[in-house]
Amino acid sequence: MKRVKIAELKDRLSSHLREVERGAEIEVTDRSRPIARVVPIAAAPARPTVVGASVPFSSIRDRRVRAAHWEMTSLELLAEERGRR
Repeated sequence: MKRVKIAELKDRLSSHLREVERGAEIEVTDRSRPIARVVPIAAAPARPTVVGASVPFSSIRDRRVRAAHWEMTSLELLAEERGRR
């Protein structure tokens, strides 16, 4: 990993960023103390693929889910969650 001082990074920013774009990692120092690291960003993920349903929606449309029977109502849970902010 290449180490550069803040002043050098400022003076040659474009050059250093091109190096990072090619895969280099640069550690930025302030009076010999590491303060930051410039690394290439991960490649953009591939576009998501759409997977068709395994069963037609019409076959599960009328399915019902059992109630959770919690000791608190959903409104009480929401109020508790918002109270933490």
